[in-house]
Amino acid sequence: MADPSAPAPAANPPVGDAVVRVSTKPSDANAYGDIFGGWLLVQMDEAAGLMASRRTRGRTVTVAIDGMQFLSPVRVGDEVSVFGEIVRTGRSSLHIHIQAWRRERHGEQGNKVTEATFVFVAVDDEGRPRPIEKE
Repeated sequence: MADPSAPAPAANPPVGDAVVRVSTKPSDANAYGDIFGGWLLVQMDEAAGLMASRRTRGRTVTVAIDGMQFLSPVRVGDEVSVFGEIVRTGRSSLHIHIQAWRRERHGEQGNKVTEATFVFVAVDDEGRPRPIEKE
């Protein structure tokens, strides 16, 4: 019989490429065993940053993140997978949609925890915006 407290199966699969996959640790959690939202935000920002630097072939900086809503908790021992997709490229900026998913350590079913769009700007060595090369 299925555990009634288990998260519902995902209605839609993750969007984009898998960028980061990590197992959560006790040091990532509060006293109740729930992972800090800030820790999850760091994983998402790192994933978006990897995608931005790869696409721009150089240094990028985060300039904005749209609002986030946490849909379910992440617990110690869960596997967190971060998926990303570049949704818009400007002259010097990138908009990257990021989804974070969790899976219980010994389970198969994942569920989306949160999502956000991160905006990055490609910068030169002096930190000034630089154009992004066309693909």
